[in-house]
Order: sequence, then structure tokens, then C-alpha cells
Amino acid sequence: MKKAKKTPLESEVLMREMVMPGDTNAHGTIFGGKVMSWIDIAAAMCASRHCNNPVVTVHIDDIEFRSPIHIGAQVVIKASVNFVGKTSMIIGVKVQSEDPYTGITRLTTKAYLTFVAIDESGKPVPVPGLIPKTEDDIRRYENAKKRVQSRKDLGKVLES
Repeated sequence: MKKAKKTPLESEVLMREMVMPGDTNAHGTIFGGKVMSWIDIAAAMCASRHCNNPVVTVHIDDIEFRSPIHIGAQVVIKASVNFVGKTSMIIGVKVQSEDPYTGITRLTTKAYLTFVAIDESGKPVPVPGLIPKTEDDIRRYENAKKRVQSRKDLGKVLES
């Protein structure tokens, strides 16, 4: 039985981290894998909030590192549900670097992850529908639908 629909805002996750010396490479910038880990954590929390079930990551799509994040920066990770299927959810994640002294922020990373809700035996379960409310919600929903179709089309081409 499918649960009541939710808006993206109801499941949104905002997470903050600080870039410490152990998170960085020889250039004083954060390891990409560390950012990817934070993205996966924030997205999983968002997906789980949406469906009120355990979730598993099944696909990471289009992760884009736009600019480096330096040691000492505060990292703001925002995750929101962009699209839902029967048992899956596409979560969009934006990562910003914030200078703690000036307050200046900049977009550093974007990613899209697909999660599946599971029951206690690890079987997929239905997830609540999505009610996109704002213009941004609607744009993200439409873009995610295209992303799903594009992935299906690519899968067919690659099977040939």
C-alpha cells in the first residue's frame, strides 16, 4: 500500500560539515571521495525521511565537481527529493562551500542519486508520491523524469 504523498520540503535535509586537515589532499583541498560520502549520507537521510523506511543507494548519476573546497571551509549539503517511482526516489544534492569569516558561499558540487526503499528483509517497498509545489520543485521533477528516461534509453542502446 502506497503512503500519502509528500512535498520535497517535508523530506529535505540540510547538513553542515567542516573541512579538517585529515579531509584534504596535498593541495589543501578536500578529497572528492569525502564529498561523495557526505552527499550519500545526506541523500540517504532525505530518502529515508520521505518514505519512512530504510533505503539503499542503487545509482549515483551525474556527480559534478565544479570547484575545490579548501581546508577550514564550512560545507553546506542540501538534499531534496526530485522524483519518485514505485519503490525508488531520485534525490538531488547541492554542495556549497562557505567561508566562515566572510559568509561568502559558492556552489562546488551537484549530484543525483537513486535510492530504493526496503523492508526488514531487504525487499523493495512502495514509497509515497511526490507533490512538487514550487517552481524549483516542478523544474527538478521534470528534469528528473528526463534523467530517468535518458537512463532507460541508454540502457537499451548499450544492450544492443
